[in-house]
Amino acid sequence: MDSAFLPVKYFNSDLRMSDLHTNLTLPSDPTNVAKVELFVHEVAQRYQLSPDVHGNILVSLTEAVTNAILHGNHADCNKNVSISLRRQKDALSIRVSDEGPGFDPNYVPDPTCPELLEKCGGRGIFLMRHLSDECNFMRGGSTVEMRFKL
Repeated sequence: MDSAFLPVKYFNSDLRMSDLHTNLTLPSDPTNVAKVELFVHEVAQRYQLSPDVHGNILVSLTEAVTNAILHGNHADCNKNVSISLRRQKDALSIRVSDEGPGFDPNYVPDPTCPELLEKCGGRGIFLMRHLSDECNFMRGGSTVEMRFKL
């Protein structure tokens, strides 16, 4: 049974996770990326994730939140980034949404092209696509949903 994605407005260290969904909303301050690690740690404990899945979620979600804060919301603290986690039968689905105009992920350069190998940055979407089992962009690119098999 799937649960709807429901955003919440607050995050604290006493986060209580339901069996089916968990949500986190962060102001678009780049320092808030650090809160992703605690969130993923609590998710890993709650769902008894393997170290590989835990690591894949940590890297993917950190990249998605960083992109949402810096590129989607342009680090505007008046805008929020929402993370919604949904437990499915055999997977965890995680959505990250920002309040920006979106983008077309098909036009993001491939960071494995020889001319981009030494360029700093530009690997977030590549990592998200390769570390998750599914990665889909919605709402004109302002939301990404990643799925991780359990």
